[in-house]
Amino acid sequence: MPKLSGINHQRAVKAFSKAGFWIARQSKHITMTDGKHIITIPRANPVNSFTMAGIVKDSGLTINEFKKLL
Repeated sequence: MPKLSGINHQRAVKAFSKAGFWIARQSKHITMTDGKHIITIPRANPVNSFTMAGIVKDSGLTINEFKKLL
């Protein structure tokens, strides 16, 4: 699996928005959906790399596809 460093949650939200996700709900975490996948991003700076890799996997994207969106 390619390396993914910790990412600011705001950058992650922008990247997922480019991939077609929109914000469904916000509180301590940001919940986003594309109608098929639901992902939850914690409001942390930075989001832990293992957590971020799991979120990317749940979104249906690959790590490399996600990196290109950043």
